[in-house]
Amino acid sequence: MTAAESGPGSEVLAAALGVLSRHSGALPAVTITWARSAAGAIATEDHKPLSLSSPQSMAMTHALRAAHDAILVGISTVVADDPLLSVRLLPGFPPQPQPVVLDTTLRFPQQARLLARTDRKPWIFFCGDPGPQCAALQQRGARLFRAARGAGGVDLYDVLVTLADQGIRSVMVEGGARVLRAFLAAGFADQVIVTTSPSTIHGLRGPDLPAFVQTFTHGVGPDRVTWGLPNA
Repeated sequence: MTAAESGPGSEVLAAALGVLSRHSGALPAVTITWARSAAGAIATEDHKPLSLSSPQSMAMTHALRAAHDAILVGISTVVADDPLLSVRLLPGFPPQPQPVVLDTTLRFPQQARLLARTDRKPWIFFCGDPGPQCAALQQRGARLFRAARGAGGVDLYDVLVTLADQGIRSVMVEGGARVLRAFLAAGFADQVIVTTSPSTIHGLRGPDLPAFVQTFTHGVGPDRVTWGLPNA
């Protein structure tokens, strides 16, 4: 057993790794995960990020990241949070997961920290004509993929097919709420992991938990973490 598997959230990690190891489909295995308050909020009403995860559940999240080939978010998360989408709490972990961003209208900010990474530049999926923004992002090292347009944004099936063609076997989808709901609604979730903080703060709500065919909840520090296999 590795240090990650025996650390915080080891039961959740073991279940998640089991799903990834058994996956044999043509598309990448998809893990949907988010953190929420006890009131269901994942961000403030003005779309600012909330610090919800405890150190223990954050360590578990980084161990989950390390188990996936890619981490995927929507452009709203990049604009609001400016995340690195890296494994930082497991020192020396190689290689880093590939950051992937869904950006329908290509509004990726030039000052985003993802563009400053020296190890993994972002892969950006967009629709329509590239325009001058495309060349500017490519000059910063980003890799751009033009995708089909689906209901409400980038076609998720097209994204997953392209990721599979690029050698990605597993994807951890972290947000925001619109992207999480889109993956769940499309039936692309192979497993769902939700961290619930004891905080009672209200704000923008995340997705409702889907119906599960198998599920459990464990305490990780002060948080409660639910793992489940969605009902297909």
